[in-house]
Amino acid sequence: METQDQRPAKLHKLDKVGVSNLKTLVETRYKGRMYRFIPSIDLTIDLSGERKGIHMSRLVEAIAESIEETITAKTQEENASLEHLGKKVLAGLSQRHPFLKGQISFKADLVVKKKTPATRKNTFENHEIMVQVLYFRGGFRKKLSCEVYGNTVCPHSMQHTGKPHIQRAKATLTIETDYEREIDLEDMVDCVEESFSSPVYTLLKTEDEAWVVNRMHENPLFVEDVCRNIISGAQRFSDSRIKVKVVSEESIHRHDVVAEAESST
Repeated sequence: METQDQRPAKLHKLDKVGVSNLKTLVETRYKGRMYRFIPSIDLTIDLSGERKGIHMSRLVEAIAESIEETITAKTQEENASLEHLGKKVLAGLSQRHPFLKGQISFKADLVVKKKTPATRKNTFENHEIMVQVLYFRGGFRKKLSCEVYGNTVCPHSMQHTGKPHIQRAKATLTIETDYEREIDLEDMVDCVEESFSSPVYTLLKTEDEAWVVNRMHENPLFVEDVCRNIISGAQRFSDSRIKVKVVSEESIHRHDVVAEAESST
């Protein structure tokens, strides 16, 4: 009998056991476009109180073999998304290791090509994303998250001085839904970006900078307003559980301010 299959000294069930922060190259094809990521991967399963440990190598094998299959896939459907890869890993692992609950998450950077607002030059904007697939007794759900930067202009100082303070803000949108529900991460990013006083850009020429500054002052928002805007915009993601968190890195305080909300669609 393998050491992992022996009875432990204390018979306590464990909720999550596995590997964390495993990094490797992942390729996906979505809507005809190739995406390459080097994600941080966490894969965990539950463990019966009757077993001393899990077979860690089987988890790593499930990840490696599934990634290899997606790289050599002949059709787009075989490697369409990170959640597709996550489901493949969990389904494959269920054939080689006993567990009732499992989850895999991919944390990565999504680079989106955009145009600057005035000069229409190409700019590449980076957003942190998380894709998680949840398994329980043969069924699957998924959780998608994006972290997006924008800015806010204080309506209170605008009203009283005409010279508002401005800050960069960070918003995180998380959506939990059925596995089969298709949700575009870039659409999630758009939902968040359009909720700020103005988006921010990596590249700005003089005309673009003027556009952003004018847009900000025409659209002053509290962090509370941004949070509500995101919740409202996220209603387009039907049959989902929505979570929003917005953090404003205040320019006139030593502290940040925060707003959070949850909603079902």
